[in-house]
Amino acid sequence: MKKLVTSLALVASLTAFGISSAQAEEGHGLAEATQHAIQGGHFPVLKPKNLEWSFAGPFGKYEKGQLQRGLKIYKEVCAACHSMNLVAFRTLENLGYSEAQVKAFASEYEVQDGPNDDGEMFTRKAVPSDHFPSPFPNKQAAAAANGGAAPPDFSLIAKARGITRGFPLFVGDIFTQYQEGGPDYIYSLLTGYQEAPQGVDVPTGTHFNPYFANAVALAMAPPLSDGQVTYDDGSPQTLDQYAKDVSAFLMWAAEPHLEERKRTGFMVMVFLAIFTILVYLTKKSVYANKEH
Repeated sequence: MKKLVTSLALVASLTAFGISSAQAEEGHGLAEATQHAIQGGHFPVLKPKNLEWSFAGPFGKYEKGQLQRGLKIYKEVCAACHSMNLVAFRTLENLGYSEAQVKAFASEYEVQDGPNDDGEMFTRKAVPSDHFPSPFPNKQAAAAANGGAAPPDFSLIAKARGITRGFPLFVGDIFTQYQEGGPDYIYSLLTGYQEAPQGVDVPTGTHFNPYFANAVALAMAPPLSDGQVTYDDGSPQTLDQYAKDVSAFLMWAAEPHLEERKRTGFMVMVFLAIFTILVYLTKKSVYANKEH
């Protein structure tokens, strides 16, 4: 028992040390941290901010209102450059929309279909079974319209862009159920644009962002700003709120069955706990009258 308590205390102290070290690193001058990252080739310069999400933890759930706002941001801002090819319109019913609303939403898009009886491709209005179409006909066109680099598809971006948390932080994540590296990263990136520190050279046509995972700057200009998107539910129309909402929406797009997975996992853990108790009681009963 003492060994177990000692081990848990060691894990807790190491986790606390890692958190304090990360905070101390952020506390250094941004210019110094940026130069250090450039010299070592280690990005991002700053680790993503840890936010509180409704879907975090073993009992987390999506907030449908937030997901609907995130969808609005994607449609009005992000969809101009980024596709979401793996997400079907019909899955939007999980966000609280009716079947008629989903049909109306899908009909605002056009998709390519065919060939027809003449062997030709044609365009038609989308239906709920279709997926979100790409704003470009192909990757080459997307790259040509964006300075040579095609914007990434957003279907799985929240899972693909998670920043790895090193030891000992990941040990603590086992107990806290931290799994929001992707949404944290997206939020931090969207809100992290700023002027480059003195002495830091930023390539022409790029924008400094200390949270970018691949370099000190990226070609994408700040996509969101205060008052850019109008909300109908009275939520704050600020960059901070926009970034949270679209990050949550992209998490849902990447893992739409998160709530069902967590419910299944909880039931499995309960079953294993009961099964363990039954096995222990059975063992005691079998060996109760036997000499040791």
